[in-house]
Amino acid sequence: MGLDMEVLGTPKRKQTKKSLVLASVMLAMFMGAIEATIVSTAMPAIVADLGGFTLYSWVFSAYLLMNSVTVLIYGKLSDLFGRKPILTIGIIIFLIGSILCGFAGTMKTLIIFRLIQGFGAGAVTPIATTIVGDIYTTEERAKIQGYLSSVWGISAITGPAVGGLLVQYVSWHYVFWINIPLGLLSLLGLWLFLHEDVAKKKHKIDYLGAILLTITISTLMFFLVEGGSRWPWGSWQLNVLLIVFVLALIAFVFQEGRATEPVMPFSIWKERSIFIANMTSLTSGIILIGISSFLPTFVQGVMEQAPIVAGFTLTTMSIGWPIASTLSGRMLISIGYRKTSIIGGAFLVVGSVAFVTMSASSGPIWAAIGSFLVGAGMGFTSTAFIVSIQSTVDWQQRGIATAANMFMRNLGNTIGAALLGGILNNRMVYYFSKNNKSLTIEDANKLLKAEERSQLTKSVKGVLQEGLTFSLHNVYYVVLAFAVISMLLILFIPKKKVESQ
Repeated sequence: MGLDMEVLGTPKRKQTKKSLVLASVMLAMFMGAIEATIVSTAMPAIVADLGGFTLYSWVFSAYLLMNSVTVLIYGKLSDLFGRKPILTIGIIIFLIGSILCGFAGTMKTLIIFRLIQGFGAGAVTPIATTIVGDIYTTEERAKIQGYLSSVWGISAITGPAVGGLLVQYVSWHYVFWINIPLGLLSLLGLWLFLHEDVAKKKHKIDYLGAILLTITISTLMFFLVEGGSRWPWGSWQLNVLLIVFVLALIAFVFQEGRATEPVMPFSIWKERSIFIANMTSLTSGIILIGISSFLPTFVQGVMEQAPIVAGFTLTTMSIGWPIASTLSGRMLISIGYRKTSIIGGAFLVVGSVAFVTMSASSGPIWAAIGSFLVGAGMGFTSTAFIVSIQSTVDWQQRGIATAANMFMRNLGNTIGAALLGGILNNRMVYYFSKNNKSLTIEDANKLLKAEERSQLTKSVKGVLQEGLTFSLHNVYYVVLAFAVISMLLILFIPKKKVESQ
């Protein structure tokens, strides 16, 4: 009715039913979180049905690409037009993509539909987290973050089980269609119970900034994902991508400096606590992908354990994360952001040391403990960062500030996958050239299947396992280096107590 926006905490805001909005938000986050684990479980069945094994990685990369490209844009739009309409648009696009994925007839169409799904997913986690920042006080946020983190732990445990059951007893198509009731219930809860009071004014949307951001992130991700695999390093294709990335980045920075309402207001980065939180999220993103991508390979190939055991060693990370996040929420109130983050940084370092010292005789329990410690480190730091960031900025910047932090972790995942994958391949080639020149990187695949491993001669299996151990230890030394960098960054966080708002 044309009412002007009043101070946060107006009577209209009080009509929001916090607990029911929180349930709706957690449902939306669960929908996005379970997508990764449930699709991973179903991929062998999908490939067997559709073919196109060479496009396997792009089923995941396409989703991650659009998710990363749009996360900042959605965050900014939610600051301009409110959380509810933008999150609604994101969920609807995600559901359309999910429906289409279930109907995919070829691997190429599946990848296109995954792009649509990822386009919607970019809105879900950052805006859901921002809504919590809007409706709860700073002190309450610290506790509620534990509930949000538990969503990832639950999805990590239930995703593979649900995916396996659907593939075995129904069809892989339902792996995507299971999102539909979750999304619809979330939308119903948001529209019934979340009441926002957003100022109605004309906005100058930074379209050029959004386009330049999309080009910048897309070219960087193509460069990192395809470099060294489809196109060799130094090839003209990668050089062109690199040039386009640099030019688009320069243009983006220039555009954001002159835009009235920039997609990425660099002013928020001038706040030391936000800058350090974002840089640490970048380094912890590299750590996260280093453990989750390569730990199953070590457990299966070197320790000779079954895939289900390898999966268990990763699941402990998803258990440690929500536990630490819940504890972090309480500790933020009693000891502050800095000390809580330092504890998290210490867990990251100790967990990384566990992987550096891991050997074939260590056993899967050792791997699971290391994974749990890293998960705990992520739980302590990520919760402290989000609560700190949301307490530092006002409502008009809370969406983009939250999205920027999540974007940096996504960027860390992408950089880490390319960097650590390159190190692994390089070290294996080096080791085989020194010990058995007839072996190639592809021969390491034989270690991952019990039948093929049993057919290897003792000497060949020994060289392959030693080469894999040598290479993965190099990867884990780099992971440890980033854990130390994370710890050093955290030490620069300014001392600040949690205050109720």
